[in-house]
Amino acid sequence: MLKLTDLRGSGRDPRGILPRAQLDVSVAVERIRPVVEAVHQRGFDAIREYTTKFDGVDLQRLRVPVEAITAAGESLEPEIREALLESIKRARKVHRDQRRQDITTQVVDGGSVTERWVPVRRVGLYVPGGLAVYPSTVVMNVVPAQEAGVDALVVASPPQKENGGLPDARVLAACALLGVDEVYGVGGAQAVAMLGYGSDGAGEGDRCEPVDVITGPGNIWVTAAKRLLQGTVGIDAEAGPTEIAILADDTADPRHVAADLISQAEHDPLAASVLVTDSETLIASVEAELTHLVAATKHAERVRTSLTGEQSGVVLVDDLEQGLAVVDAYAAEHLEIQTRDARQWAMRVRNAGAIFVGAWSPVSLGDYAAGSNHVLPTAGCARHSSGLSVQSFLRGIHVIEYAEAALKDVAKHVVTLANAEDLPAHGEAVQARFPA
Repeated sequence: MLKLTDLRGSGRDPRGILPRAQLDVSVAVERIRPVVEAVHQRGFDAIREYTTKFDGVDLQRLRVPVEAITAAGESLEPEIREALLESIKRARKVHRDQRRQDITTQVVDGGSVTERWVPVRRVGLYVPGGLAVYPSTVVMNVVPAQEAGVDALVVASPPQKENGGLPDARVLAACALLGVDEVYGVGGAQAVAMLGYGSDGAGEGDRCEPVDVITGPGNIWVTAAKRLLQGTVGIDAEAGPTEIAILADDTADPRHVAADLISQAEHDPLAASVLVTDSETLIASVEAELTHLVAATKHAERVRTSLTGEQSGVVLVDDLEQGLAVVDAYAAEHLEIQTRDARQWAMRVRNAGAIFVGAWSPVSLGDYAAGSNHVLPTAGCARHSSGLSVQSFLRGIHVIEYAEAALKDVAKHVVTLANAEDLPAHGEAVQARFPA
């Protein structure tokens, strides 16, 4: 089922030959640009038009009534409520420890630099609702923003025909549990444009004030719209289809490996599932497990499409050292280590959105209840980007405070460097304070 890439004996840089989905966001950007511009120019009317076109829902208002959010929370199934509350509790515990403290450095007597960590004022949190709906993503977006101290949190999620044109009831219930009451039943590129530019409709429920930062995963159209809006607002990342890489040796349980590959393939036909191993025996055993596990799973067709696509496969390596180089080159959104001394290998990984260590830490745990965040960099972006965290909603601001004597002591160096850069007025601004 999984195609094989044999890198044994190869000294090539693996980045160009590893399985990877081929998504051209730039093409999507040009296709979605008219939608974004229309929302910018026409607000609610354009949002309503494109929601009818793409979602088949005739929006009567953008904002979900607070009563509907409350009702969704009250009618939530008890076992789902319990699970969400546990997810929230664990996420709060982890994200609360991420909050940075302001720090003042006394550079010299009378001269200091303070770094303040200040939350953004207003954040737009996107929760997708395509092939699946994601109340867990509400938790993963909202909790770090709340722990950062963001003043206003706005959730946007696609309207669902079966829920009367409102977002999914479980998404609304998660908002209720988290105390978020500003929710908009808008999805796709039009939602991103609404969050970035705002919307001034005729009625109170048709208005949305622009945000400062947009976070949250979505399909290629959401990603393209975020790229267009970057600069107008901050964005967390350009998220692509989900992906899992598993570095495994002959100690790995093939059933665990197969089940974990399927778990991410379930998301989307474009989802990537990659096994990196030095064991041909494990490959054969995993293939055997996939044969019957895929057939038995609910979304078998979607999973099979994902696992047989160009973005998924098995990479056979000489040993775990080469395997480590391969997974670092791949820079997976989710990386599982199922080897001897798994923690030792995990602590040597440089590039991954999140690392899951050993047989009892599957990606599914991180998706819901590990306490970690599941909004993570995809498509190799883990080489330079981090997952969503409290820091995503904070800005470091330097506060510089020098007394007269401290400035006078360093004035000659400022003047020298200003003249070296042919910016004499910079030095003169200092000299003006010491006319002698």
